[in-house]
Amino acid sequence: MSFLGITGKRFKSLLFNKYTIVFMVFAVFVTFFDEHNLIQRWKTNQKIYRMEKELKFYKEEIKSTKQKKNELESSDENLEKFAREHYLLKKENEDIFIIKE
Repeated sequence: MSFLGITGKRFKSLLFNKYTIVFMVFAVFVTFFDEHNLIQRWKTNQKIYRMEKELKFYKEEIKSTKQKKNELESSDENLEKFAREHYLLKKENEDIFIIKE
């Protein structure tokens, strides 16, 4: 017999071994059909990653907003400047020119 013939028989006997078949059925079941399958776990991990990224973004936004709030509450000049810039408030004898870029 040739080397390929012997190797082919060994491969065939390993492939159709009852333990190999049970392992392959189990692997297919866990990958696709189980309630907590690998595909679902991968999607869940991706969702967790996106949500952690959003959480980090919102924590930074809260921090910057609190800093702006503290600046506005610290002095009347900052509050007046904010009101003029964002709400277009003015004094009685002033004119406002809005320049859009």
